[in-house]
Amino acid sequence: MKRTNMIIAVLLLLLTAFFLKVGFTKPKEKEGKGGKGKGHPKVDAFVVSPSLVASDITVTGSLAAYDEVDLKNEVAGRVVMVNLPEGRFVRKGTLLIKLYDDDLQAALKKQEAQLAIQKRIGDRQSQLLKVNGISENDYEQTLLQINSIKADIAGEKALIRKTEVRAPFDGTIGLKYISEGAFVSASTLLATIRTNQKIKLDFYVPEKYSPVISVGMGVNFTMYNASKVYNAKVIATEHGIDSNTRNLKVRAVVVTASEELVPGAFANVNLQLGENAKALMIPTQAIIPDQENKKVIVARHGKAHFVNISTGIRKSSKIEVTEGLSAGDTIVTSGLLFLKENSKLSYSSINK
Repeated sequence: MKRTNMIIAVLLLLLTAFFLKVGFTKPKEKEGKGGKGKGHPKVDAFVVSPSLVASDITVTGSLAAYDEVDLKNEVAGRVVMVNLPEGRFVRKGTLLIKLYDDDLQAALKKQEAQLAIQKRIGDRQSQLLKVNGISENDYEQTLLQINSIKADIAGEKALIRKTEVRAPFDGTIGLKYISEGAFVSASTLLATIRTNQKIKLDFYVPEKYSPVISVGMGVNFTMYNASKVYNAKVIATEHGIDSNTRNLKVRAVVVTASEELVPGAFANVNLQLGENAKALMIPTQAIIPDQENKKVIVARHGKAHFVNISTGIRKSSKIEVTEGLSAGDTIVTSGLLFLKENSKLSYSSINK
């Protein structure tokens, strides 16, 4: 009996000691996200201040010959002469292709002979009319016949010209696709000709930048290797914005001549849209994207406040804020996911 009482007493003492230890031991403070032993996290912050920013955008474009034409004949026929020096320069009006036209030439000679006879008859009748040896009506019929033959001759010469393909402008001939003796139709591609003195640059800009594009505006562009910068000047824009892409087509003429500039080549076009001396640039990681808006966390009186903003141009790691912030505001740049409205803030660093 005594032994049982002693065992019970020992157990009671052990239990008492255990509860005393638990009761007097301080619970370990949970570490906050921003540091140990504090109820609010430490975050990095950024002080918004105005800065000078050059507004520019980079878009893609392509080079094209200032003038380029697919050479095709107007009528079907057999090729009797080919003068297409591939890769060579030719002057405007140079005869490049000649089709068979012996039948047309024969018809032309016949009409010219008829015209000569009618002119002699007209000259004699003119003399007779002066002495009333012929009626005026007969003389007018002869004049009508002369004019009719002249019209036929003009038509025949037009048909003969259609058997010739001449250079429409000074340019360089591309690859030829026909040879002498071939029978060609009106849709047969003979060759191409393009100007090599002037190159144009076509590119598209987003709709919101269309008001700043003007004729005479200078642009810079680089080719695939991006090692050399070329200059161009805007000469025209499309009449309206494309309804499918919401872009405006712009055409510029290249000012910097170079053999490296080949029509059809890809180009990266840089547009300088102006400068803003009071641009508010913030780190891009400070922005919280939303379904409808963009937000940042602004520190006010030591607490976090979510503010909607509007953004402008992007520059590497920073982006312009056009609405929602003022110079001197302090925004949070780290720990954004763990903050709520009116959360207390503690800073680990503040950048400017």
